[in-house]
Amino acid sequence: MKRNRVIAALVVMAGVFGWLLFGGLEKNVVFFLTPKELLAKGTDGVGVAVRLGGQVKPGSVQWDAKTLDLRFTVTDGAREMAVRSTGAPPQMFRDGMGVIVEGRVGAGGVFEATNLMVKHSNEYRAPKPGEEAHEKYKTLIKQTGP
Repeated sequence: MKRNRVIAALVVMAGVFGWLLFGGLEKNVVFFLTPKELLAKGTDGVGVAVRLGGQVKPGSVQWDAKTLDLRFTVTDGAREMAVRSTGAPPQMFRDGMGVIVEGRVGAGGVFEATNLMVKHSNEYRAPKPGEEAHEKYKTLIKQTGP
């Protein structure tokens, strides 16, 4: 009798784990898409949480420090998508920089970002005592170039 309960509990746990792994998590996974891939989804891509990856199109950055409104265009070389974000951008954010933006495509076709991350060199180190952090960021940006 006790052995049957243990077996039943293990079967239930395996079933729950399988459902989470193959079914339940699928709805919560945030995919990484290029502008071309996201635009190919058409209206199916509107309102769905995704990660958009590409480069910031040079000359497209519009920043309003008073309202913390940031607008720019992400491109993959083939297609482009307008992005709107609120909040201060990362210090290393600039034209031509690789970015990953989390959010959703709004009804107007603009990607409404909830999180903005920049791609940078994997050789980052914190500034040394007395070293100006801003200068360190400039060095990193030159290393990662567009």
